[in-house]
Amino acid sequence: MTSTASTPHILVLDDDQRLRELLQRFLTEQGFRVSTLPDARELSKRLERDPPHLMVLDWMMPHEDGLAVCKRLRSTGDRTPIIMLTAKGEDDERIDGLDAGADDYLAKPFNPRELVARIQAVLRRAADVSPGAPIPTDQPIMFGDCEINFATRVLTRSRVAQDLTTSEFAMLRVFVTHPHEPLTRERLSMLARGKEHEVFDRAIDVQVSRLRKIVEPDASKPRYIQTVWGRGYVFVPD
Repeated sequence: MTSTASTPHILVLDDDQRLRELLQRFLTEQGFRVSTLPDARELSKRLERDPPHLMVLDWMMPHEDGLAVCKRLRSTGDRTPIIMLTAKGEDDERIDGLDAGADDYLAKPFNPRELVARIQAVLRRAADVSPGAPIPTDQPIMFGDCEINFATRVLTRSRVAQDLTTSEFAMLRVFVTHPHEPLTRERLSMLARGKEHEVFDRAIDVQVSRLRKIVEPDASKPRYIQTVWGRGYVFVPD
């Protein structure tokens, strides 16, 4: 396949050589440009030399595990979308990964076609095309001391830019484009992430909690992203 500037570049980090080779072959067949690493020791150099559009990051790796890698990247302001690969059925790993700033997760073993669907969904969100969400106005949306510019995908609070993952921005976009509309976790997940995702209530709650810490004056007493007991959440602007 001939690489072009418009071909999404996927970087796979996994210490399982067989899985790396399988994913490189399969993702290449799906039209992606793929590179791989067995661990994170050369990651910084790779990101400088050939930054990817998205990383597939295994939780269990030698030298530095995926969770530590995710935290390190987010702490330096790196917003590259990350899909975390976790052990089958380990809900706590999924929660910890999302809390560290991962955009999505996938439990091993998995169908490569599902990974492709999740990659495409995250890349759509990175391009600010949320499945099912209304097209927002070109004008910035303001509430409290926050301002969202959809053209630049930037959220500022008191004129200071805030760091948001692709998934967090997609969820915030759903909230502000559906003001005063109670949203169940299922609908919130569908609008922000797409139909190919299962609804994992704790994952939705973790991302809402992260958003509250960013936009609320007091996250323990949310004013804008309020809980609708027994249903889900509702965005209440000024």
